[in-house]
Amino acid sequence: MNTALIISNTIEFVKSTLKNAEGGHDWFHIERVYKNAKLIAKGEKADDLIVTLGALLHDIADSKFHNGDETVGPKVAKEFLRNQDVSEEIIAHVVKIIENISFKGGKEAQKFKSPELDIVQDADRLDALGAIGIARAFNYGGFKGRALYDPDIEADLNMTKEQYKSSTAPTINHFYEKLLLLKDRMNTTTGKKIATERHQYMLGFLEQFYAEWNGKL
Repeated sequence: MNTALIISNTIEFVKSTLKNAEGGHDWFHIERVYKNAKLIAKGEKADDLIVTLGALLHDIADSKFHNGDETVGPKVAKEFLRNQDVSEEIIAHVVKIIENISFKGGKEAQKFKSPELDIVQDADRLDALGAIGIARAFNYGGFKGRALYDPDIEADLNMTKEQYKSSTAPTINHFYEKLLLLKDRMNTTTGKKIATERHQYMLGFLEQFYAEWNGKL
């Protein structure tokens, strides 16, 4: 198995597949997650190829852009990896990462655990935090035609998985319903450290946002 060729082919496949993707879930998002995963993996014991393929393919067909269908991504990844002659054992692990990486809301229990998933999940969650996390949240909110903020619509921390997936709430609510919860859900030492820093940045942003919204600055 030519690992370097598989990784190179995977990068080209992802770039091509996501060339017209929404700005927060495009190739550049994948690239950032890939880089984050490589950084986190340095302090963890994990299979490098599985981490790499999991990071590169984790959003190959995000259910948000496929009518909520969570089976598309795993199917696309499995077919691609089989065409690359990747072993069935590795394919099965990568598919499990894709199936279990997302924050699904509704206190949905994760059904699979591995060091490789821990790394890729932290890498993905880090891209939802900090300055880029803020930019991605508002970019997606604009893509879906959502309001920036509505003081009369409170964040809902008790949504079911289905309610979370179908929510049309203002983007600011998303900070409380997901983004600010991620710091305490990180898996790795490196992930927790970076998440704590980015979490604080978002709290500062929200403080400034409300001050400007209420005409205090």
